[in-house]
Amino acid sequence: MTPLELLYYFGYSLKKNRALQRQKRLPCRVISIGNLTLGGTGKTPATIFLAREARQRGWKPCILTRGYRGKAAGPCFVSNGEDILLNEHQAGDEALLIANKLKGIPVVKGQDRYKAGIFALSSLPDFRKPDLFILDDGFQHWVVFRDKDVLLIDSMNPFGNRRLFPIGPLREPVREVGRADVLVITRVETGTNTGIGKGTGKDKEEKGKEQKQNTQEELVEELRRFNIKAPVFYAEHRPSLFLNTRGEDYSLAWGKGKPFYGFCGIGNPSSFEATLIRSGVILKGFRAFRDHYRYSQQDIDAIRREAEKKGAGWIVTTEKDIMRLRRFSLPENLMSLAIEFNVSDGFYDAVLNF
Repeated sequence: MTPLELLYYFGYSLKKNRALQRQKRLPCRVISIGNLTLGGTGKTPATIFLAREARQRGWKPCILTRGYRGKAAGPCFVSNGEDILLNEHQAGDEALLIANKLKGIPVVKGQDRYKAGIFALSSLPDFRKPDLFILDDGFQHWVVFRDKDVLLIDSMNPFGNRRLFPIGPLREPVREVGRADVLVITRVETGTNTGIGKGTGKDKEEKGKEQKQNTQEELVEELRRFNIKAPVFYAEHRPSLFLNTRGEDYSLAWGKGKPFYGFCGIGNPSSFEATLIRSGVILKGFRAFRDHYRYSQQDIDAIRREAEKKGAGWIVTTEKDIMRLRRFSLPENLMSLAIEFNVSDGFYDAVLNF
């Protein structure tokens, strides 16, 4: 380790040990969804789809989130299951997106997830009182005991340069994979033709698929060196539909062949760019901002001008970015691309069966 990594690791170890010494158990089941790295592995879609499946199976789930960059002091409701009570500035973009997607499921913001859980149990009516908590981005939140830890690993870039922050993207050493109860390799393409890269020949396509398969197998082998007990699943973050700023939806078929200009401010912008191409649009240009970027009206106006210059009739971004754009004057041709978390068979049984 470099001196900076050693300094970070010392602070990380101290925080972890102190949290474990005062770890508390909430009076119902708790599942965490998280990762080892900074940046996006698809935690938000995974949280949303797990909560939906839990409700379909008869659970009464509640999401506990720190509400990254949200200014409201917690614990507080982003959504009480009926109404959304905070805006993006107060809740943070991820928490607000989760609340918008999960009608009927409470979302509570709080830095201390144990206090947030107790707040939910004491504040919600009996018919909505949770019997299952899902910790969004909770793998490093040791204060709360978890019945199951779900760890997401991005197949496109599992561990970056394998260095700890601030030299690399790792929040924890790779060996901490061993704590996970369920492993999910995300952003695995299941389609036969991704539309990414040069060439469309069948031989090239088959070779690319074979290379990806080999890479995934190597990743599983590495994970198994640290964790032999956790089942491994594969998940695709699949584009599902387009939404305009009024919430009206358009099918993927509608976007095929149309000229788009894309932009985003998320942890893995290259993944969103690849998803756009895979959806069938003609991508005339793309601009990446830093993760959780705070847009200004000047940014929006510059994006509109750039799209016009590139000959794009439509502008597209992520649903998470749209949460940060609502207070601005937006172009009529701005769309967001909705994403589905499509995971291999058996995942929900492994997570929700206790």
